Amino acid sequence: MNQPNPSPRVLLFDVNETLLDLAALNPVFIKAFGDPYSRQDWFDASIRTVLLDLALGRSHGFAEIGQAALATVAASRGVPLTDLTRRAVRDGMKSLPPHLDVVPALERLRAAGFVLAALSNNPIETLTAQFEAAALRPLFAQVFAASWSGRLKPHPSAYAMAAEGLAVPLAEILFVAAHGWDVAGAANAGFRTAFVARPGQALEPLAPAPVLVVPDLGALADIMIGPVPNDERAGV
Repeated sequence: MNQPNPSPRVLLFDVNETLLDLAALNPVFIKAFGDPYSRQDWFDASIRTVLLDLALGRSHGFAEIGQAALATVAASRGVPLTDLTRRAVRDGMKSLPPHLDVVPALERLRAAGFVLAALSNNPIETLTAQFEAAALRPLFAQVFAASWSGRLKPHPSAYAMAAEGLAVPLAEILFVAAHGWDVAGAANAGFRTAFVARPGQALEPLAPAPVLVVPDLGALADIMIGPVPNDERAGV
């Protein structure tokens, strides 16, 4: 895991699962479908639908896609999909907690002079609610909804839109995500990338390798700015 050279000054983060913990939705899915694996099945179905939309030249919003994916999960399990479940997932997406490593790492990176930004398939209304609920917004210079480009990630236009909005050369941006498909999409758009290997996540084997692979954002911060001294870790 070599540090990118030249070192980027902007870190562009994905949001769902990279920063925010979707496992907080597990109780909703267990209640609705009887098992915790349905939550991952739902998110996977959402991404498959995004990819299908891009292949067919369509452009449904991510919130609509998420609701359609819920119907797919319900049908695959032979379970009725209720309005209560739809609302619980929709509202739960707006109040996800950050992973435990996220805030300390982002604070370190920002204090070290890095500009932090985010790019998500979520609609801006959901993003605004998520960043407020997780108390992340003060740490970020800019937050981009991929739909502003007219296409969702992993279409190149979504990443290009964020790069244009940041107004810095691609060489000065590192894209960070916990999804192999997202890392592959960003690399295809010309970004250097870092993959956060959260449990259950994997890189796409046929895609270009990322510049960095880290277990969490704390490890990313250690690489970008150096590890926290032992006395500071101990609170001395």
